[in-house]
Amino acid sequence: MRLKELLQYDNIIIQCHDNPDADALASGFGIYHYFKMQGKRVRFIYGGRFPIQKTNLVLMVKELEIPIEYVQELKEAELLLTVDCQYGEGNVTYFPAKEIAVIDHHQVARELPRLSEVRSNLGACATLVRELLQQEGIGLNDDKKLATALYYGLLTDTNNFTEISHPLDKNLRDDADYEHAAIIRFRNMNLSQKELEIAGEALLDYDYSEKHRYAVAEAKPCDPNILGMISDMMLEVDMVDTCLVYSVLPFGIKLSVRSCIKEVKASELAAYLTEGIGSGGGHLVKAGGFIKAELLVKTQEAEKNEADIKTFLRQRMDRYFESSRILYAEDYEADLTKMQLCRKKNIPVGFVKAAEVFKVGTKITVRTLEGDLDIEVSTDIYIMIGIQGEVYPIKKEKFERTYRVLETAYTFEGEYAPTVKDAAEGINISLVPYAKACVATGESLVYVRALDHRVKVFTAWDKEKYMLGREKDFLAVRKDDLHDVYVIEQNIFFQTYEPVKQT
Repeated sequence: MRLKELLQYDNIIIQCHDNPDADALASGFGIYHYFKMQGKRVRFIYGGRFPIQKTNLVLMVKELEIPIEYVQELKEAELLLTVDCQYGEGNVTYFPAKEIAVIDHHQVARELPRLSEVRSNLGACATLVRELLQQEGIGLNDDKKLATALYYGLLTDTNNFTEISHPLDKNLRDDADYEHAAIIRFRNMNLSQKELEIAGEALLDYDYSEKHRYAVAEAKPCDPNILGMISDMMLEVDMVDTCLVYSVLPFGIKLSVRSCIKEVKASELAAYLTEGIGSGGGHLVKAGGFIKAELLVKTQEAEKNEADIKTFLRQRMDRYFESSRILYAEDYEADLTKMQLCRKKNIPVGFVKAAEVFKVGTKITVRTLEGDLDIEVSTDIYIMIGIQGEVYPIKKEKFERTYRVLETAYTFEGEYAPTVKDAAEGINISLVPYAKACVATGESLVYVRALDHRVKVFTAWDKEKYMLGREKDFLAVRKDDLHDVYVIEQNIFFQTYEPVKQT
């Protein structure tokens, strides 16, 4: 999506998430700056229970003259554009709108609107906003206050630049002509005396699981950013791989989740902890969530669980680790006697030769329903497009052995066209224009079994990110390669596979 595509609207509301952080403030400020230059009627708002309280953010808004408003009611907007968040998420106050647009850098959590630009491989939304402005001919340093805001947003969202890996993030860090004195003031006003005391008390009174190497701590009610700071500090302890810091508020429980191991995605853990009682999500290493008080009470009553909040959260943490099995495809030895042999049905699907879309050697992210896979493009990698728009890689040799190319043109009939992300350029590429049609020959055989527990599969394609299989999904092992192990979502399995009668 280009910003100029939104110029068809005259009344525009930019909304960031509740309890905005520096990245949300900077990103919204950048988009506001663009629409003001175009002569549009535009407002920059946020909702939630409380207005901004954190000292450095109050100072940032004042010194950089960020025109953000705290609102609790809003008339229906012609266009509501959420920045650094996604419409409908638990940390985004609902406001009605005729049209929705999204600019974000978090993991995609739900179906995106037609007008959206989400690049989850970027360290900060500020980087994405810089790129969108640049596309419209607006330079990073045309406005020093904006350059300072975007620089500070990136700095805070990447843990003082320690979590930067993407070239575009590095470009923003290196290119910004920011106000040095302002950044120093912001960085030295991160904590009030009261917040320092809250952080100290939380860090002194934590619970630790030696078995699962996680820590849980309660903090007194505070700005959500303080929760993140406490969990960042806790994760630096050598015996802690994952941690949860929470704060009990009158209307629910705010969570901050961290992970420093590839076997636990912080976003997935946050979603698990809040499942059925709230909402959670975020990044691979940093995430957050919120538990609604009334849903927690109902759940505990249904489970006849009278545990206090910390014990309840520890129970969920333990259940998460104990109910999940981790499989590494290259080492996995499947018990085929407990699996059923199936073949793909004779249903036309799509395929794309990766090297016809991307240069050989390009790092791309293939987004599957069960998780993202990072792969490097080569001439022997194809990308399959399934019946629901799901995508997955396959080697050329396996494709030629198990699929037949059709002469008829490929037609995508799903609701959302599949894309693959070019990691270097940070852009999504639609696969549909490059796709051709094919059909399984009957030789595409897999052993499968229905899962009765959660499984994390590190595939042969990506040894750093796992595919998540939930109960009733299917674990699959290719008959011609027993180390090609992956997950098939249950609805897709029943539509595309059929059992093989064995004699």
